Amino acid sequence: MRLIVIIPTLGRSGQVGCLLGYLGGQTRLPDEVIVSAPDASHVDLPESCPFQVSLVFGPKGLAAQRNRALVPSLGRFDIITFFDDDFVPSAEYLQQVEKAFVENDGWAVVMGTVVRDGATNAGLTWENAEAALRENEGKKHDGPPVVDHVGAYGCNMSLRSSLVGDLRFDERLVLYGWQEDIDFTSQMRSKGRVVCVTAITGVHLGIKTGRVSGERFGYSQVANAIYLIRKGSVPASFALPLMFRNIAANLAKSLRPEPYIDRRGRLRGNMLAIRHIAMGRIEPEYILKI
Repeated sequence: MRLIVIIPTLGRSGQVGCLLGYLGGQTRLPDEVIVSAPDASHVDLPESCPFQVSLVFGPKGLAAQRNRALVPSLGRFDIITFFDDDFVPSAEYLQQVEKAFVENDGWAVVMGTVVRDGATNAGLTWENAEAALRENEGKKHDGPPVVDHVGAYGCNMSLRSSLVGDLRFDERLVLYGWQEDIDFTSQMRSKGRVVCVTAITGVHLGIKTGRVSGERFGYSQVANAIYLIRKGSVPASFALPLMFRNIAANLAKSLRPEPYIDRRGRLRGNMLAIRHIAMGRIEPEYILKI
């Protein structure tokens, strides 16, 4: 099977270079990598790569950047793997993904286990990631080897290209695109299973640069959830608990916020979105006006 890796990026040129260099150590190399960025200043390519690297440029926004690389990949590749620019896959990651699709015709989307996630704390370094992967190597995972999900975590997800069809990432989910990954892959469930294979592993560094402001992000935490429920792509049983957990966390931690999270800004964004929804206004794009 032919496999392409797509890396959307914004404001992390050095990080992209590190990841491209790291992908050269995969036991199964990608047949091609596409980096999708606003312009060339966001990409720092290594001197050489053992695979072809293509660049696509255009307006920023995670959903739009994913689509710019997705469209030219369809029909040319059997497997389309998306990595965040701060995701560090285990050395066997792509080999295991290819094996999963070859052996399971009914699988539409495959993601791996995030053994450490810097998005939940101040963030991780490459050294942290490599140490975590070494520590996890050969470890037996508790629970079932394959777990079905409503949708996939966008930091690492792979699609069976032949099942994508006309489906695209929703560009109304602008900028950081909160839940654009769940929206897209949840719709793929009509074509096959969306699974996490626990033996496929990686680390999400959770780098804080290149993200939107706290108020914008807080607005998206509420507005995007309601928008996707209304759209019918994400079940309320998934979106509402996530939304309420985020609001509760922002409220509880706003008195003594973590130095790396703008809890008060997120809470202001939450409250503004709730007010807009009460007025019947469901507009994810409003964050462009904040």
